[in-house]
Order: sequence, then structure tokens, then C-alpha cells
Amino acid sequence: MKKVILSLSVIAMIAFTSCKNNENKENESQKDEAAMEAESSAEETMAEPQTVVEIAVGNEDFSTLVTAVKAAELVETLNSEGPFTVFAPTNAAFAKLPEGTVATLVEPENKEQLTGILTYHVVSGKFMAADVVAAINDNGGSLVIPTVQGEELTATLEGESVILTDANGNKSTIVMTDVDASNGVIHAIDAVVMPKS
Repeated sequence: MKKVILSLSVIAMIAFTSCKNNENKENESQKDEAAMEAESSAEETMAEPQTVVEIAVGNEDFSTLVTAVKAAELVETLNSEGPFTVFAPTNAAFAKLPEGTVATLVEPENKEQLTGILTYHVVSGKFMAADVVAAINDNGGSLVIPTVQGEELTATLEGESVILTDANGNKSTIVMTDVDASNGVIHAIDAVVMPKS
């Protein structure tokens, strides 16, 4: 009788252990699947390119520009398919404007003027820094760039820097290049360029 009881308890132990092992394997397999899903989801998030607006929103150096884009109601436009090349003034660039200029421009009654200024910083098409430099060199050292606003910017080289000259003769230097976006590219500039009108 003792042998039978011992055998039954051994069988029960084996069965219990094997169930536990299967449970552990299932749990591990579920954990692996969850980890793989999380990893793939993270890769998709990382791999999913952002629009020019999303990139600007994510960079604190462009917070003034983002405020202006929202005030001019250009977010939807600049989130669209494009492609766009955006010469994006940094916060320091906006700070060079006369005191109170930005605060005045973002007021609702100045929306049209603000829109004109912002679209003067946007070019239709995607032009990487190397394209701009090559085009300047191919055009005798000066490249006229039509903007979305309708007026033109002139790009030239000073040493290795690309300089943009606006319709009023004011200059801005490109200080950061080739920030790639899903719908274009951003080049940061150190001064706000202004159209004539």
C-alpha cells in the first residue's frame, strides 16, 4: 500500500511539475510575444518620420516659430504632403527683431502680415544643403529662390556658410542644415527674413 501511495504522489508531483513547466513556458512565450510587439511598436514610432511642424514642435529652439505658425493658422498647411524646404528662424533669430514685434505679429488682426512673413521662409520642393550649394555654384555664385509667399530670397556663399538675402537686403545665415522631415526639410537660420510687402 505504501508503494502505491508513494507512486501516486510521485505521479502527482511529476504531473504538477510538468503543468508548472508548461505554464512557465506559456508565460515566457507570452512575455516574448509582448516584448516583440512592444519592440516592433517602438521601431514603428521611431521609424515614422515627422512633418516639418512636428519636428519644430519637438525642438525648443523653434518655440517662437511654432507660436507664430499656430497664430497664422499654418499648421495644417505645413503638415500637408509638401514637400517643403523651410528656412526656420530660431528663437534667437526672432529675438533680433525690434522689441514687441513678435507679440504684435501674433495678434489676430496681423494674421495676414504674419502669414506673409512665415510663407516667405518656405520654398516649394525639398532642397538639401548640398543641392543649395551646388545650385549656387552652378549659377555663378548666386541663386534666386522663389518662396511660397511669392517674393524671392537670394542664396550666396560666404566661406562654407550659405547666406540668404531677403527682398530688403537683410542677411541671414543658415546655422543648421538638413533636418529631414516626412514632408520636406528644415534649415535653421539666425535671422528672420522679411518680404517687401
